[in-house]
Amino acid sequence: MTAVLPERPAALSAPLAGEHHIAGPCPCGTCAAAGTGAADLLARLATAPGGRTAVVAGDRTLTFDELRAQAAAFAAGLTALGTGPESVVALCLPRGADLVTAIIGTLTAGAAYLPVDPALPAERRRYLVEDSGADLVVTDGTAGSPAPGARAVTIAELTDVRNGTRTPYAPVPVTAGTLAYVIYTSGSTGRPKGVEIGRGAVSLLLRELEGAGAATGEGRRVGWNASPSFDASVQQWVRLCRGDTLVMIDEETRRDPALLAALIDERALTDLDVTPSHADPLLDLLTPGGGPRPLTLLVGGEAIGPALWDRLAAAHASGLLRALNVYGPTECTVDATAGWIDRPGEPHIGTALPGLRARLLDENLAPVGEGEAGELYLAGPRVARGYRNRPGLTAERFVADPSGAPGGRMYRTGDRCRLLPDGRLAYLGRADGQVKLRGHRIELPEIEAALARVDGVAEAAVVLGEDAGGTPCLIAHHRGGDAAALRTALAAALPSYMVPAAYVAVDRFATTPSGKLDRAALATRVETPKDRAGTAGPAEGLTGTAEELIARVWTQVLGAASIGPDDNFFKLGGHSLLAIKLVSRVRAELSVALPVKAVYAHPRLRDLAAHIEALTAAKDA
Repeated sequence: MTAVLPERPAALSAPLAGEHHIAGPCPCGTCAAAGTGAADLLARLATAPGGRTAVVAGDRTLTFDELRAQAAAFAAGLTALGTGPESVVALCLPRGADLVTAIIGTLTAGAAYLPVDPALPAERRRYLVEDSGADLVVTDGTAGSPAPGARAVTIAELTDVRNGTRTPYAPVPVTAGTLAYVIYTSGSTGRPKGVEIGRGAVSLLLRELEGAGAATGEGRRVGWNASPSFDASVQQWVRLCRGDTLVMIDEETRRDPALLAALIDERALTDLDVTPSHADPLLDLLTPGGGPRPLTLLVGGEAIGPALWDRLAAAHASGLLRALNVYGPTECTVDATAGWIDRPGEPHIGTALPGLRARLLDENLAPVGEGEAGELYLAGPRVARGYRNRPGLTAERFVADPSGAPGGRMYRTGDRCRLLPDGRLAYLGRADGQVKLRGHRIELPEIEAALARVDGVAEAAVVLGEDAGGTPCLIAHHRGGDAAALRTALAAALPSYMVPAAYVAVDRFATTPSGKLDRAALATRVETPKDRAGTAGPAEGLTGTAEELIARVWTQVLGAASIGPDDNFFKLGGHSLLAIKLVSRVRAELSVALPVKAVYAHPRLRDLAAHIEALTAAKDA
């Protein structure tokens, strides 16, 4: 029997009123009158109460009147520079009020935005601007354009009000297919690829979040937790367009569960988007009376394990929070499926949101049998236009939809799923070389290509495996080259989450009978530097109670048996999630409110111990 996937989740409401008005030719006539509905997003923003707070960024706030005025001035500046529909504006701005103004202003001018996170390595930022062919780069003035030769301007110059005149908020008319943004994802060809999303798809995303119950009621307060370079940020800023308040979360706070929990309460957040890796430690710190409850958590970016699923379900049942598991590739406008985590049991990714149709197909594009695993394909008006300047790759991943309207396409996700008896989808993993690590989508061939560009490397292969303590990590196998030099080179070229934790030198790579690389023969469980640190016996040179206690905590967190005073937390294999665990252990064992940023500022054990002693002395004074 063929598996039949429900077109939309019964548990997530009925079809949205007017949802078809986003999707191109419609016989009702409403679409033609409204520009196919694509302007709906900014039209809704225009109706938000002017005196209501729109953006909170540290000590700075913007009302909706102020946001619209600044966005209008920004848009006028872009228009004066010849920017309009189908132009791409690279926004090299940190997460803050200026970034929000720039995004809304770019869309108001009819143009598309390209987020370029200033925290990315310089080579990565340059590549994004050059590969996208961005027409303009906007910076905050603290640094120049990430790409030499690219036309650049500061946000202050664009928002300057000339002659005291106020530019009215009047979005440039666009269609549903007009480009809204370009966001880059890891590329299987060795280079990141830019995903092009249309304006109508973004408008429909907001409607579907409302229809799913993920965005309900008036005056919600939504935390912006994601890097602007990731598509999860879209479902955060888009909430402005329904009159919700956007609260910007700085990098220090977002990576420290204690600070994040405190901010949720202090800023009275009602909605937050997190990965499972960040949800787990956060759950321990949320309290029933700390702020508006239940807190709505949108959990996505990676698979949720059974233990965390049951914890979220219990928190949901207690009234502490409402947890919605959201799944979706960047190529389908952020979220494709959703399911409430309201009872314990087998994790699932819910059912398809109304703007997309989900199909499980085999290698011949035929529907799989009921209960069988198949590759997930997604079709509908929220499927991306394609990859920017990559027609071949677009044709490979966006294929003809045999059961859709003539000319219709569906996106091949590369994810394997199975239909559960209740109609929801269970996620089974990847069918290709793409992996998810700590919420980040990573194409292993991109890391391999970066390794191959390092002098002395003849061949390289990367796998997702585990260190000796069972922590997931990237493992680089290389023929030629020095591990320390490879780590340094990759750190300069790739985001930190793509830099392997372990390096395995090989004399030759095993091959299959057909002569191809035998990936099954590559080591997937290895010692990282933190594991090898534990082979030398008891540590020597530790002085003072603080150093001894910190060394003991490090051995627990890093899985090493012996650590010395000059060891570096990150050189021993530490990363952001282990830093969170370290801080939690220090707080529990030493009763010191150590912020996560202190681990980054003092990665050497002796320096961190001295910092903790200073904190303890200040507390006791």
